Amino acid sequence: MAIKKYLVQFVFLFVITVITFSIYCGIDSNTKTNSKYLNHNDTVKYVGMQQCRSCHADIYNTYIETGMGKSFDLATKQKSSADFTKHHVVFDKIKNLYYHPFWKNNNMFILEYRMQGKDTVYQRTEKVDYIIGSGQHTNSHLMNINGFVYQLPLTWYTQEKKWDLPPGFENGNNSRFSRTVEFECMSCHNAFPSVTDFTANKFTNIPNGIDCERCHGPGEVHLKEKLAGNLVDTAHEIDYTIVNPKKLPWERQIDLCQRCHLQGNAILKEGKTFKDFKPGMVLSDFWEVYMPKYKGQNDEFIMASHAQRLQLSKCFIESNKQNNTAGTNFETLNLTCITCHNPHVSVKKTGTQIFNNACIKCHSNTNQTLCSETEKNRMVKQNDCSNCHMPRSGTIDIPHVTVHDHWIKKPNISASKQKDIDKIKEFAGLYCINNSQTSEQSNVKALVNYVEKFEGDKLLLNNAQQLMSTSKTNWNEEKIHLLYLQNDYDGIIAIASFINVNEQSNAWLCYRVGQAFLSKNDFVRAELFFEKAVSLSPQSIDFIDKLAQAKIMLNKLGEAILLLNNNLKTNNKQEGSYVNLGFAYLKQNNIVAAKTNYNKALTLNPDNEQALLNLAAVYNLENNKPESLKLLKRIFKINPKNEQVKQLIGKLEY
Repeated sequence: MAIKKYLVQFVFLFVITVITFSIYCGIDSNTKTNSKYLNHNDTVKYVGMQQCRSCHADIYNTYIETGMGKSFDLATKQKSSADFTKHHVVFDKIKNLYYHPFWKNNNMFILEYRMQGKDTVYQRTEKVDYIIGSGQHTNSHLMNINGFVYQLPLTWYTQEKKWDLPPGFENGNNSRFSRTVEFECMSCHNAFPSVTDFTANKFTNIPNGIDCERCHGPGEVHLKEKLAGNLVDTAHEIDYTIVNPKKLPWERQIDLCQRCHLQGNAILKEGKTFKDFKPGMVLSDFWEVYMPKYKGQNDEFIMASHAQRLQLSKCFIESNKQNNTAGTNFETLNLTCITCHNPHVSVKKTGTQIFNNACIKCHSNTNQTLCSETEKNRMVKQNDCSNCHMPRSGTIDIPHVTVHDHWIKKPNISASKQKDIDKIKEFAGLYCINNSQTSEQSNVKALVNYVEKFEGDKLLLNNAQQLMSTSKTNWNEEKIHLLYLQNDYDGIIAIASFINVNEQSNAWLCYRVGQAFLSKNDFVRAELFFEKAVSLSPQSIDFIDKLAQAKIMLNKLGEAILLLNNNLKTNNKQEGSYVNLGFAYLKQNNIVAAKTNYNKALTLNPDNEQALLNLAAVYNLENNKPESLKLLKRIFKINPKNEQVKQLIGKLEY
């Protein structure tokens, strides 16, 4: 979750300015698993796709042409699917910002700028470091600042051949250059990266694309055994040095695919991380995925919902009623993702008949007509089963993209009847798709996280409160998170009185409690909890920034300035750090340094209200009322609901 950096800011007055501102060596006895697969042991290392290629070159050559094989890479002209033959410009009319992608030599850049008449009054250019997405549907773009990875505000939509704002950046939600790309996201669009502990988006290693070991597990044991000449007749036996998904039970096959093809509200189990799950393991042992359910709107779905939609299909339900376990009969009729999809071959090169054959395998016998549709209508659909029973449509989360709906069903509802059904869209709660036996704690966390991550209805927090009220569990962590989302800082402080900060191991809990004390001007206790948060997450830029705020208000200016300068050495694109640094210098009566840092914040974000307000205060202190008034009017244009600024403008114009 990206932190809102200015949750608490302090008002400025014109009399005084107060502003916030290895090699496998066998199984370690401490890391044994109950799995037959030797590569499930956590001592086994990943070896990389090039090692796999040395023996499986034919598979490698087709795999790298798939969507997964092209999922992520450095920003090069070869990787990009976008059109640069003309001067493309995207305009965000709500933010009043233009975007233009371009190449300079072999480097890609995105230019953000603002026009006033024919004049360019603001511009910012950022280099693109990575392209994420295969290019079959989209190319999105990322930048890397000393390991901190952020999404950039332009996406290429391949099917419509157009540039536009990325998904989630539309309708006034353009986060520009500050959307963090975290491990959960990166680990589905890429091979396993390495991330700094207790940080949201600081990576120490970023691979270039989804590799073999994402579906087969770490390959160190397998490689060592094969090099030693220890071969297995895989036509009759299972090679337990590596996972072959085809020979997994159908449940584990589905778990493997829905590790990534099930975008939802993922709730980690206690002590687990997103890098712990390996192919062949039970996904719900590591996290549970919650999805919203609605009455009506059955045809709405999100892009990465293949696993969820497939499991709604009668084909899936009927074929998996019996517990046919792979390993005794490799050719069962269980319907899973790999019934239709060969992960080693691009969908574009698979061919319609291959997909049709998967249907015919179950839907052809002497007692059943293969298809009840007329030949004429079948020809309209080019005799393509998926074209009729899995129609393409747009997704509700990704604009300009159409994909096959993986809910396989008969198109037997008339258009008018479906239209009437679709008028009904009543939220019916959350449900866990990969575990029917969820705990109270998981349910509570799912409700709270859904509100926070997906901007869900805050009334869901009432459901979470009700669950907590009927349980004897210690819900301090969940209650504080819930109260934080409700901006109920008094409620947080009431709980915090029973918390020993020195015993805490949850950095987010400490941050939220610190924020509550900061909002109530209790800077001593705010500092205490922010210091604990930073000690638990020492490279979290946002936590350090908040600690510096508390120290500024306690007049520990030297300590605050040191923290903020170190923050900016780590990541010099943090506008909030510049604002707080400006205020610290202002309190030291260093007007020049204060103005310099406020202006640096504005070069990163011309609409940073706090930087504009603080700078207006500085100009007012210098008795430069015209410049102060100009900045205040600029704020009011950005935010006409800012009553404080409206009053200040009135005072200056009087």
